[in-house]
Amino acid sequence: MAVKTDQNYTLRQLILYFFKLGYSGFGGPVALVGYMHRDLVETRKWISEEEYKEGLALAQLAPGPLAAQLGIYLGYVHYGIIGASLCGMAFIIPSFVMVVLLGIAYKIYGGLPWMQAVFYGVGASVIGIIAMSSYKLTIKSVGKINLQSVSQNWMLWLFYILGITITVITKAENVLFFVTAGIIYMIVKAPPDWIRKPQTVNSILLLAGIGFWSYESGTLWDIALFFAEAGAFVFGSGLAIVPFLHGGVVVDHQWLTEHQFVDAVAVAMITPGPVVITVGFIGYLVAGFPGACVAALATFLPCYLLTVIPAPYFRKYGHNQSIKAFVDGITAAVIGALVGAVVIIGTRSITDIPTILIAIATVFVILYFKKVQEPYIIIVAAIIGLILKTLI
Repeated sequence: MAVKTDQNYTLRQLILYFFKLGYSGFGGPVALVGYMHRDLVETRKWISEEEYKEGLALAQLAPGPLAAQLGIYLGYVHYGIIGASLCGMAFIIPSFVMVVLLGIAYKIYGGLPWMQAVFYGVGASVIGIIAMSSYKLTIKSVGKINLQSVSQNWMLWLFYILGITITVITKAENVLFFVTAGIIYMIVKAPPDWIRKPQTVNSILLLAGIGFWSYESGTLWDIALFFAEAGAFVFGSGLAIVPFLHGGVVVDHQWLTEHQFVDAVAVAMITPGPVVITVGFIGYLVAGFPGACVAALATFLPCYLLTVIPAPYFRKYGHNQSIKAFVDGITAAVIGALVGAVVIIGTRSITDIPTILIAIATVFVILYFKKVQEPYIIIVAAIIGLILKTLI
């Protein structure tokens, strides 16, 4: 793909942005895709609204971690395969290093009880952050929350509400629903020629003492197969992959105990970057540093390939009115599903009056103290969680 010459940023700047997001972007996939929209589309204007929506639609349609796929696609927009590869690595590596270090600490001390106390505060604060991100995405992509917007874009609002409902009920993100929403909206708003004129149909194929180097080759192969399956066949966000990981890691292979798996999920939530990076932590506990590397590579390689391979077609045909309508329909359904994910995560993190107050305070700070960045809010919430758990 030829590199565009009209972009107002360099590849180095974009790589540094994703590197920073990888070590400071808390809140999971919903928050991370919100940060990318706020920073790259609204503030810096490096990526157009249309390019962002194309990337979000492709990331949701393809299996694998949502935020990582969107980051890979945004790197591809102006810098092709090189941009996609470097931005993807810059986004993933910081959090991978963090979870490996936490894995070392976990093996040394036999558990992380303090992490549960930290997550008590962080989890509640994260809900406030991702709720605000979801609200902003809703306003931008579906419409303002008023009668005029609902009447004008009633079909998008219908997909949005259905996306919330289906996600909350099933606790998973249904890719078939996303595709159906896109097709219906395309047919209604901008039917392609092959629908208006069936005779012109064209087919388009779119460290030994601490377990650092302790592993068995057979186990590494099992890890590679299992996590490749997770990366290739689980759609949506970290929310969707957790049940799949639990079934394989705890039930089938019995690599971790139930308590260890809960700690692994906690690691994912209190570290920045993609939630799915917890696979590095799990891999380390099972087979040391080689296990962490194999688990992470096996999980993220399929999502990388399933993003960059169809990306040229999204870029080439994205300006077609039918494709735009298809993307708009999918986007409304996707954002609804993300809001549904907020509801599910919220019911697990907001468990009592202190967590309710932390979540409300987070929303208040984001609304009225815009210069306060999310990592500082997370740190304060972690301290509050430690204090409250210590006192209780």
